[in-house]
Amino acid sequence: MLMPRQKTPGLTLPTLDNGQFDLSQENTERGTLVCFYRGLHCPVCATYLTELQKLLPAFADRGVGAIAVSSDNEERARGMADKIDAKELRIAYDLPLDQARDWGLYISTSRGKTSIGIEEPALFSEPGLFLVTPEQTLYFGTVQTMPFMRPHFSELVGALDFAIANNYPARGEYTAAV
Repeated sequence: MLMPRQKTPGLTLPTLDNGQFDLSQENTERGTLVCFYRGLHCPVCATYLTELQKLLPAFADRGVGAIAVSSDNEERARGMADKIDAKELRIAYDLPLDQARDWGLYISTSRGKTSIGIEEPALFSEPGLFLVTPEQTLYFGTVQTMPFMRPHFSELVGALDFAIANNYPARGEYTAAV
């Protein structure tokens, strides 16, 4: 389990149009929002990533970068980028599923074609959203077992405003006996 204020796993992956992504080399004032999505087959992911893309300037104004990550191959990742008309959103692909597990993501098996007629991969990771500090420690994290019930990016922008104004620390860090 990932713990707030502790170092996250590394993350180095190819991206569609931005070269190699390396989380340890990110250079942002307040961190990087790492959005793990299910893949091209997921219509909920397309809607979610479209929302993220619209709010990239708001995150950037707050010193936060963002990247969308899936275990899809390059061709399927390009399909998602085309579907959501990704312009500024960095999209990484080829996430190894053992690394997805390192991040605490759930892994699902294929159920065939989805409601939009796209075949699910044999195995793929379910969604997760993490805000990783510039020191590569976890500030915020959430994982889902389903494509539904994800945090809204607009709410996260508001939460960032509060956290910045109040120097609010990462929470959930206690690990001793209870």
